[in-house]
Amino acid sequence: MATSSSEYSTLPCDVSSTTPPDPKSIPGSPEPLSNRGRFGRLPEIAGAGFLPLGFVARLPLAMLTVGALTLVTAATNSYASGGFAAGAVGIGSALGAPVLGFLADRYGQRPVLLLAALLNTMAIVALLMVSGLAGTGAGLLPTLAAAFLMGATCPQIGPLARVRWMALTRNKRPADLDTALSYESTADELTFVLGPALVGLLASLIAPWLPLALAALLTITFVSGFAVHPTERSVIPLRRRPRTGVPSGAAVRGMRRTAFLISLPVLGMVMMGTFFGSTQTALIAFAGGFGVETAAGLLYAVMGVSSALTALSVAYWPQGFRHPLRWVVSAAAMSAAACLPLFASDIPLMLAALLILGLPVGPTMVTIFSVGSLVAPQHLVGTVMTLLASGIVAGTALGASLAGTLAEAGVQNALMVPVAAAVVLLLLGFVSTAVLRRR
Repeated sequence: MATSSSEYSTLPCDVSSTTPPDPKSIPGSPEPLSNRGRFGRLPEIAGAGFLPLGFVARLPLAMLTVGALTLVTAATNSYASGGFAAGAVGIGSALGAPVLGFLADRYGQRPVLLLAALLNTMAIVALLMVSGLAGTGAGLLPTLAAAFLMGATCPQIGPLARVRWMALTRNKRPADLDTALSYESTADELTFVLGPALVGLLASLIAPWLPLALAALLTITFVSGFAVHPTERSVIPLRRRPRTGVPSGAAVRGMRRTAFLISLPVLGMVMMGTFFGSTQTALIAFAGGFGVETAAGLLYAVMGVSSALTALSVAYWPQGFRHPLRWVVSAAAMSAAACLPLFASDIPLMLAALLILGLPVGPTMVTIFSVGSLVAPQHLVGTVMTLLASGIVAGTALGASLAGTLAEAGVQNALMVPVAAAVVLLLLGFVSTAVLRRR
């Protein structure tokens, strides 16, 4: 498997030194741990402050798109302009995330995250400054440019935290990585529920610019803190590892096979994003039929809550239940549950359908991230993890576009898009099972 490659060292090591420090001084070293339960082990492995630091540091990412939408819409009185700004953030994030991941693999997470935190804060401030001019013809282009840069420079805390967990748990119990990835997916789910809610609350009660100002403050402080946290030393950057010779023909063929393997979880995350984006859009159309369009976010949050809870359960799944098979089972459950909203005729029934639909969503996302960690070359783990995150962003835009177009002909048509996305996920799970079994 790719995870057993010898070209990637996981010995804790400071970026500024080639001499490994004392293992006992670094979270993730193989010292004996007390038995506090599966999730209780995570603070022991990474340090007590790592979990809250990583949780708050990823919150700005969940605030930027909705924050740009709210700010520009308020400044221009145009939903179209606000939508363009939100789209620019999404495109920037989808394109910039893999670049940041590759740079983190190459030069280390600390310098890349510190630079990204600074640039992202500057981009947010730039958007706050030029958004007032967005209502004029000449002001919209600088606003969109600032929104794009804001997305492109946004620090990818979730994917890079997963990279650290992969290094930190390599010498631990096999279940520790599943536990860590379960926690990370739950943290992502919760932040993407809390982030937009926080934006709406601050913008409506105080001012439309306040959510992005808070995002800038959180970025420059908590992202910088995450960058210098001791867990950063557990990942050795590519530039500090021995150089290898010219790849042989067999090595080139191996890289092609690896690229194909990586494409499977990336496509899986595109489908996850398509599922999310189409569900959000379909719910807006559904709620609009009852005159409560603003309640669509609350409906979607119900699915997010049940998804977050079941994501935690993956930590307790037996190790014999292999990840490719988990993908198939979870995606099959998603495909079946995605049909339930088609039969919802009122708000209470839709709430019940979404509560059930969320149950297989969390495990599916955790599993695809796990498969990505298995097939990723160990010197490009950060790149692959950020590619997976970019897949979600790109898929969300795709799903929202498809469902929005189909919603013009009826809500039922829009609700078919999540079903189709779940079915494609299931097919990708079957392909992954066959390919990884041969490996």
